[in-house]
Amino acid sequence: IALVQALAPARAADVLEAMDPDDAADLLGELPEPEAESLLRLMDPQDSEPVRRLLEHSPDTAGGLMTPEPVVLSASATVAEALARARNPDLTPALASLVFVVRPPTATPTGRYLGCVHLQQLLREPPASLVGGVIDTTLSTLSPDDSLAAVTRYFAAYNLVCGPVVDTEEHLLGAVTVDDVLDHLLPDDWREQEHVGHE
Repeated sequence: IALVQALAPARAADVLEAMDPDDAADLLGELPEPEAESLLRLMDPQDSEPVRRLLEHSPDTAGGLMTPEPVVLSASATVAEALARARNPDLTPALASLVFVVRPPTATPTGRYLGCVHLQQLLREPPASLVGGVIDTTLSTLSPDDSLAAVTRYFAAYNLVCGPVVDTEEHLLGAVTVDDVLDHLLPDDWREQEHVGHE
């Protein structure tokens, strides 16, 4: 926050554009509203739009915790395409663990959410198979208004590291990962505490 406030506004907007939208939203949420709005206006609209959507939600809800850029494909994509997307080195392991399948459009908020495919399932399927044939439709979804406690219980109940956030009209809005949850459960200075648990 101090670094962004010390930069020239145009440079600060460049930095925010380079950040993941959920991290940029967390940072802007800590700034005074006029300052945050000024920076959002300086950002490229393509970068600021997902950040604005995240800022509509309280930071301690599924909508505030989620990333709007999970792996999303249509049912006609092949297993090979899904695996190629999951291999993206910019994805965290948690985010790469699930591929979400939707009706077009595939950019969030998407068309109707159909279900997900687990990475382990993709590894067992022939590469030319369609993801539409291996969708898990049984996994419960998160609502953007679900509390941090509800999201934590969700991960514990389903033994997952990633979960879909879906609105009342069945559009996929994004995904919450277990690392997002831990970041909000742990103290603010946890990264600065070296050798935690070691004497």
